[in-house]
Amino acid sequence: MAVRWLCSLFGKPFDGGKRMDNGGPQPHQQQQHATQQQYQPQHPAMMRLYEIQREVASLGPQVCTFSGLQNDREYKRLERELTRLLLEADQVDTEGRAELQGARKRAAQEVESLLRYLEENATHPSRLAIEELSRDARRMVDEGVVAPQRAGGPTEISDELVDALQELILKLTQVKTGGRVPLRKARYRALTRLCAVQDVIEGRTKQQTLSLPLSGDTHEAVHRINQVMAQVGVARSQLVALLMGLSGRDSCAHLSRILTEMLVELDALDVSGNAAVRNYRKQVVEEINGLLKHLDLEVEGDDTRRYDLAQNNSIREIEALRGHVSHLRGEVLRHCGMGEFSFRPKAELQSLLTHLDQVDTAKNPCIREARRRAVLEVQAIITFLDLREALARRQPGPAEHPSHRAVWLVLGSLSDLQAQVLGFDGKRADKSYMMLEELLTKQLLALDAVDPQGDEGTKMARKQAVKFAQNILSYLDMKTDEWEY
Repeated sequence: MAVRWLCSLFGKPFDGGKRMDNGGPQPHQQQQHATQQQYQPQHPAMMRLYEIQREVASLGPQVCTFSGLQNDREYKRLERELTRLLLEADQVDTEGRAELQGARKRAAQEVESLLRYLEENATHPSRLAIEELSRDARRMVDEGVVAPQRAGGPTEISDELVDALQELILKLTQVKTGGRVPLRKARYRALTRLCAVQDVIEGRTKQQTLSLPLSGDTHEAVHRINQVMAQVGVARSQLVALLMGLSGRDSCAHLSRILTEMLVELDALDVSGNAAVRNYRKQVVEEINGLLKHLDLEVEGDDTRRYDLAQNNSIREIEALRGHVSHLRGEVLRHCGMGEFSFRPKAELQSLLTHLDQVDTAKNPCIREARRRAVLEVQAIITFLDLREALARRQPGPAEHPSHRAVWLVLGSLSDLQAQVLGFDGKRADKSYMMLEELLTKQLLALDAVDPQGDEGTKMARKQAVKFAQNILSYLDMKTDEWEY
């Protein structure tokens, strides 16, 4: 057809309805297709559909990146615009022509697809989970930081608040997005704001004056720096309120202007000749710059490279290392399956751990979690090799305690099960997963049934074996929790 709609839901040009009609035009239709192209664009109905198409093209990217909820003003605007286009397309007079009716139908289908996509993301369970966690964070921060500051009281940050915020951050990293851009964006915004609040709260410089004698000999700039430092304390609470959506009057631009004015004022102070005062001013300047860096969140949130961590250089580095780990794991299992124990790439695995430790996470909890998981994958192979070597070297004597021998028998079974876990590549619903989980649990029960009979060596061995079995279960659980960054 002559009509080619731009900006379909998934970013592909409209194909004249091929995706909906199960294939393109047949050869005998091509001559009719060329004839239609000669007069259809000049028909008033077709021209009107072209105008609708252009509006759909402009709204498509906005819909595909909208990360809010149904009660947001932007959602209502997009819904209103799309509904209007749907009604206008329905009102186009096709004069009974099949080609115009087909074009109108496809235009309506494109608008309806955008409407569905908009609603699905705004009401998606993961989006609602993100909002619930954000609401919990706002309540905690309001009660622990913002409300006391507004009341003029002390704003001491409790360890309970810090721990609670960290727990919420971890829960946010575990929210599944299914690769949907709006959900990724919503999770990114929530995480970035909460991490910024955590950084502001935990990294606060103590509001203390310089330890100089407050006498006539005190440098004249100290008093003014102290005043600025007190203003920074107020700005810090305002920033926290802004990030958590608890400030109705202030704006990021207004606070940024205030902080910039503080920098200008500090820069104008004459602190020459006094290293202590100069260092004090430097400390306050760093505090202000630390607050300013958090005021670009809204702009950063619209950058796809920010919230699509698949494009992040650190994630790419971690994934490259995981690929190497996967290759080594396959080789280890292959050699062990053939009864060969000469392949021991422990030095190479240790170097991978060192490399992972050097990956820059930029304080991003998702990148930290990705690195943590990669580290656990390496450690699982190392512990597997260590146990295999220990079992191969073991030479039990006639005086060995029976309970100690029972623990080693369980460790031998655990080594075989760990090999299966390392090679497992399924899901939790698979029968093989449930079988592995059941067998590992049975080994824990077997260890629990071992009676040390007062033998300290057996007690220690059983304790280590229980921890080893639990680690295997945790690793199996991690491999199948469908975590995503």
